Amino acid sequence: MTATVEYVRYRIPPAGRKAFEDAYREASVAPAAAPECIDYELSHCQEEPERYTLRIRWTSVGDHLHGFRKGEHFPAFFSAVRPHMSAIEEIQHYRTTDVSGAGSATRRQQP
Repeated sequence: MTATVEYVRYRIPPAGRKAFEDAYREASVAPAAAPECIDYELSHCQEEPERYTLRIRWTSVGDHLHGFRKGEHFPAFFSAVRPHMSAIEEIQHYRTTDVSGAGSATRRQQP
């Protein structure tokens, strides 16, 4: 399956990190329930702790923009994350390629 990957990059000051992560815990119920969402992940940068990246895989960019954003799950999602919209540095959609694979650490973890 060719998916669309949305990356949202944030810069969150230290005092706002707990509220930011709590907001995304609350908001994550929406994409988890949305048929347009494949999976999602919020990552916190180790080298620059004020940076976060949200990665959401959608079935397509159209499904994200016209399905999820206009659907029943978006209002709750947006309401939870709205206080952090001003911290967004970038939002982009990417098309996946056939270049992917698992590293040896993944193979070592299998029984």
